[in-house]
Amino acid sequence: MTTASTRPVPFPDDMTEGFWDSLRARTLSIQRCARCSRFNHAPSLTCPGCGSEDLRYEPVSGRGTVHSYTVLEDPPGPGFATLVPLVVVVVELVEQPRLLMVANLFGIDPAEVRIGAEVEVSFEKISEVCVLPQFRPAGA
Repeated sequence: MTTASTRPVPFPDDMTEGFWDSLRARTLSIQRCARCSRFNHAPSLTCPGCGSEDLRYEPVSGRGTVHSYTVLEDPPGPGFATLVPLVVVVVELVEQPRLLMVANLFGIDPAEVRIGAEVEVSFEKISEVCVLPQFRPAGA
């Protein structure tokens, strides 16, 4: 049960368990097709490129650029009050064009965020069992 002072915790399933396991190990791993080598995020049962069901999690660099963003001035739900203003970014990872990931961007004034800015993954432990991928300006 979520209270006003705690953030929601995602629940891994069979399809996403490899993603969450890698984050607990402080590695960002993205689903990749063994047949056509296409990365795929968010995880799915089949490759959107070739239809293969042979998908595995593979570590990626965690580097990318801001593809889009928004700044939330009001908490989006319980447990976020201390995080606003909150910068939510869509990051295009360097491993593949249009390999997009949504996360928060920390370590920058919201007024200074720019599309195309280089970012890198960081890891935020929000509970004993959950680590979230977040982003920070590259080199910060």
